[in-house]
Amino acid sequence: MSGGRGTHAQQRDQREQQQREAERERQERERAAAAGQNLVGELNEEQKEEINEAFALFDLDKDGYIDYHELKVAMKALGFDLPKQEILGILQTHGVPAPNPGPKAPPQPQQQQRLVLSQQNFMTIMASRIVARDPREEILRAFNLFDEGGKGNIDLADLRRVARELGEGLQEEELRAMIEEFDMDGDGAISQDEFVSICLG
Repeated sequence: MSGGRGTHAQQRDQREQQQREAERERQERERAAAAGQNLVGELNEEQKEEINEAFALFDLDKDGYIDYHELKVAMKALGFDLPKQEILGILQTHGVPAPNPGPKAPPQPQQQQRLVLSQQNFMTIMASRIVARDPREEILRAFNLFDEGGKGNIDLADLRRVARELGEGLQEEELRAMIEEFDMDGDGAISQDEFVSICLG
């Protein structure tokens, strides 16, 4: 008889321990969500819209969640090309189990639970990354978009191409004037250093 009471007490203690751990995890998630909301508040409307558009674009099944592959591509579209382990770590930390695909899918006991990320968690994660981004790194990424072929400068042909791609109807003399205004060393092109100094003011 006394052995039965000991077992019940152990089970009760285990349940209480599990409840305390669950409460601690819930509080930690709430603190993280509050911190994330502060970061989201630091974004401008254009940045928030970009994040939401990336989520909507890559939420292929439109269920309000993105899986590993969708997350990887959405983050890459926003300028964050992360290795597999880092993407998996994000899902482990911020993901939730994927909704049950329904009775038609056969159970696969040895397969690990598939994790997905909600739009709110995606917004929070991207906000933290965007806020922490180095402005010089962003400027260099922009420079590389102009510098076709990686030659180390932006010339008239590059400006012409970008203006055409953006649908800007700039005249040849306007493009030349841009080069002349920012070309500090007189070589007829804008170097990477000149571009950075233009952008940083």
